[in-house]
Amino acid sequence: MKKHLIPLIAAGALFSAQAALADGEALFKSKPCVACHALETKMVGPSLKDVAERYENNEESVATVASHIKNGVSGLWGQIPMPPNQVTDEEATQLAEWILSLN
Repeated sequence: MKKHLIPLIAAGALFSAQAALADGEALFKSKPCVACHALETKMVGPSLKDVAERYENNEESVATVASHIKNGVSGLWGQIPMPPNQVTDEEATQLAEWILSLN
């Protein structure tokens, strides 16, 4: 019984992680982020892959990027500031986790 249960749990976790990543992308596309950011090219702001490369994917980085998303930030990527975004704390964290997973 255990020998069948463990692979099922592992498969469920994998599908859950993939769904969360897809949800992150859908959330990104539903917010004004797309006006200034693209996946691989710099627009007004840095590409999402550049953000992922700058920050290591760990709990501290997730909190930092989520704070930047929610509260805005200036001076990190040039002279144009990123304004605060109308997102919940949970949405900011979900977006940050998805962005950091791109590296």
